[in-house]
Amino acid sequence: MQILVTGWFSFDVGHTTAGDLLAKDVVCGWLREAGYDYHVAATVPFVGDVEWFSADPSSYTHVVFVCGPFRPGSPLAEFLDHFAGCRIIGINLSMLEPVNVWNPFDFLIERDSTERSRPDLTFLSPQITIPVIGVALVHPQSEYGSKQRHSNINRAVQELIAGRDVAVVQIDTRLDNNSVGLRSANQVEGLISRMDLIVTTRLHGLVLALKNGVPAVAIDPISGGAKIKQQANTIGWPVVFTPETVTHRALQGAFDFCLTQDARKLATQCRDGAHKRVASVKQCFLDAIQAPRRGTASSTP
Repeated sequence: MQILVTGWFSFDVGHTTAGDLLAKDVVCGWLREAGYDYHVAATVPFVGDVEWFSADPSSYTHVVFVCGPFRPGSPLAEFLDHFAGCRIIGINLSMLEPVNVWNPFDFLIERDSTERSRPDLTFLSPQITIPVIGVALVHPQSEYGSKQRHSNINRAVQELIAGRDVAVVQIDTRLDNNSVGLRSANQVEGLISRMDLIVTTRLHGLVLALKNGVPAVAIDPISGGAKIKQQANTIGWPVVFTPETVTHRALQGAFDFCLTQDARKLATQCRDGAHKRVASVKQCFLDAIQAPRRGTASSTP
């Protein structure tokens, strides 16, 4: 017995969702546990054993179609004709035609149809938690040096997160023209506060991360370092780079450290220490309001 597992991930026009892949993994797990041999039919960018249209139907006793909407028409008509000699099973499908009118399966375990509905199969997939990484990069500005340096740093950030199984959220702290649709400072901070880690070339990317106890890989894009490096040094946050110190290996190490509980603890300590130090600015400011115009009152706390 040889089984071919298919789904919308098997088609170029499948509009494959995360749920399709998770449901496929559930079905493959069941087959594997039961000791059945199976192949997965997939098309780029997904990984499988074969492509359905080039698979020899005589090599398979069963074809399973997993997850998603199912209705008459192309490309499903061609798919069904190709495997007409196999036992075809549909599972976790939304049947878009009444099943008493059209049901091409030898056995159907639908998610919903005109006859019944079931909970989605992905409820049985393992609950996986992966790091959620916020990336807050500065827009090119003259104060940040050459465009080439800026591009090099952005490339280093992309290389840093490439190949890691993390969810990346782009965060723009600029609000006059926000590239990701954030409309207020509260929305920016609210998003940053929910990240596991921030990678940033923005001063307030660093500050708002640490303010909320979120570790940050901070990169100062100015040669030798400027306000970002100065701020990190001032509050005692050690994970800060300049263009001269950015290397893939160093960033990888910093990234790994920032996902640890030690980094979370240190971020909180930096936040608490900064809060205590900057609290004195309030009285300094109020004193400045009361001071004579050309007084000699100190302008720093």
